[in-house]
Amino acid sequence: MNKKQFGGKLTPELEAQYAQSPQWKNGQFENLVETKMEFSIWSLPHMLYTQFIDKKDRDPKKPLPVANFDIEAFLADDVPFKYVWYGHSVVLLRLNGKTIVIDPMMAPNAGPISPIPVKRYSKNTLDIIDEWPEIDLVLLTHDHYDHLDLASMEKLMPKVKQFYVALGCKRHLAFWGADETKVKEFDWWDAAEFNNISITFTPTRHFSGRGLKDRAKSLWGGWALKTNNHNIYFSGDGGYGDHFKEVGKKLGPFDFGFMECGQYNKQWHQIHMYPEESVQAANDAGVKKATPVHWAGFSLAQHTWVEPANRFVTAANEEGLNTVYPELGKVYTLTNNCERLWWRQ
Repeated sequence: MNKKQFGGKLTPELEAQYAQSPQWKNGQFENLVETKMEFSIWSLPHMLYTQFIDKKDRDPKKPLPVANFDIEAFLADDVPFKYVWYGHSVVLLRLNGKTIVIDPMMAPNAGPISPIPVKRYSKNTLDIIDEWPEIDLVLLTHDHYDHLDLASMEKLMPKVKQFYVALGCKRHLAFWGADETKVKEFDWWDAAEFNNISITFTPTRHFSGRGLKDRAKSLWGGWALKTNNHNIYFSGDGGYGDHFKEVGKKLGPFDFGFMECGQYNKQWHQIHMYPEESVQAANDAGVKKATPVHWAGFSLAQHTWVEPANRFVTAANEEGLNTVYPELGKVYTLTNNCERLWWRQ
């Protein structure tokens, strides 16, 4: 194991800086409401067995294909908003003529510090980074390994102009060699103008940490991106709560929303939404058209790999939410509807 995986160390100076945040209480960042995971020492053996041994239908029967990157279609100035989803939470955006990538974890293993790897459903995804154009902006929601990894960052950093990251994540990028002048940290509701795009870091109900000693020592959240033409919402990881209505009230309505949907379990229900809650969260925030993310990448919970999408489809149909289900690696615009439920084929 490469110890660099853990990222930058927390120092007294950094802790003093974080303590200036309204979210920092009792020596760590806290959620807006009480949030906990319902583990017990008695349930742990069964959970570990289910997670790592009993994996029936947890992974696809064969690797999920990723379409070849169509750079000409992506960079063409025919529409002001395009996106490509690479499974889990990786989204490549073209917005107002700028290339933006959110949580670009493209590595093959979401558990690099674990003795048992958490393998990605798709192959050779790290190489896709080489095909991407110059990246104007990277947005990071939090520092968990399935969203921020060393291998992807080592490939990305030479081609990235600017990083906007959750408060506390800068230390990891700096430790890995990023130019600190290119990294800007955000607290909840902090906003910045980036090439005529208004970008705001929004609250979520989650946690953070890459090791045993840094739990909740960096912040977590989502992103809202607004231009003269479109308003886009990336919910970020987290459980359901009133913050979705607040985001909608302050920043919505949204033309499009990437909604967290997957890797949930009753034992950590407060930090990951059930699919029905993902649909409700989209409606709460005023999302006009939504797609579920945080699935089709890794098995981080005990449900089957297709369950999040299937439940999302059912709930969205019942609640009247307009949806789209993009295939991995393909370029889409706001008007694409792609009725095919590809994971059922």
